[in-house]
Amino acid sequence: MRLVFAGTPDTALPSLEALVQSAHHIAAVVTRPAAPSGRGRVLTRSPVAARAEELGIPVLTPGTPTDPEFLAELAALEPDCCPVVAYGGLLPKAALDIPTRGWVNLHFSILPVWRGAAPVQHAIWHGDDVTGATTFLLDEGLDTGPVLGVVTESIRPTDTSGELLARLAETGAHLLVSTLDALAVGALVPVAQSGDLASHAPKLTVADARIDWAAPALGIDRKIRACTPDPGAWTTFRDERLGLGPVRIEPHAPDSQELAPGAIVVEKSRILVGTATGPVVLGDVRPAGKKLMSASDWARGIRIDQGEMVL
Repeated sequence: MRLVFAGTPDTALPSLEALVQSAHHIAAVVTRPAAPSGRGRVLTRSPVAARAEELGIPVLTPGTPTDPEFLAELAALEPDCCPVVAYGGLLPKAALDIPTRGWVNLHFSILPVWRGAAPVQHAIWHGDDVTGATTFLLDEGLDTGPVLGVVTESIRPTDTSGELLARLAETGAHLLVSTLDALAVGALVPVAQSGDLASHAPKLTVADARIDWAAPALGIDRKIRACTPDPGAWTTFRDERLGLGPVRIEPHAPDSQELAPGAIVVEKSRILVGTATGPVVLGDVRPAGKKLMSASDWARGIRIDQGEMVL
């Protein structure tokens, strides 16, 4: 089939690479415009744009997919199908109607569970044991179109959202190619989603990522892993923000009656913080304005006093 691929972040690159190696032809790529990035806020092309240009694939970067000029360019390409992976913009009906076989979206959950922008983060945060990836036909709803294919993936006890998403990006790329292969020969029957089973996964904000040490240790562990690397879990210490990497639940530590939520205990080889159900061992931390470091190095550098707390 003749394809126009839509995607923006690193997560979409495995699918782009797999489609380049497939029997299908990518006529163009649609991606978000260059945006400020990094501390210097340098205008930077999306990872998909950079890779497409390396591959010699024409790149379209509409400010909005409702732009009449973009819609005309897309129609002129005469795509049979438009695969999309984490494009980052809602497509209007005028765009959805252009490819003869529709837009096939690769979504990183088992739909209708976790519709929305952050399915992997919410799966970890809510303690799911299994997630996966789904290909489905886009419609005007939010991840509501009929399903074409599914793969599953176990969530490991120490998975961060970044690690899990990287695995799903690879397995999902294979699913996307096989879906398009079957769609090309008419071998797929789309299956409608059940709205009764739907759950929603809105984008996590910086405010969402603040840790409440009065929560149970297991919930804190899941929340930090869900927010790693983005938007990044955090707390405050001495009125400054302290970024948090994954923690470890420690069964052989002072019990919760001896260590109040947020209270810090500095030991020779570990830094403990109290929670509602027992302490956790801090992993890496990022003090304000500094690089990531081990919690032990951080504690030695600032000399934590007895009775100090993270809030």
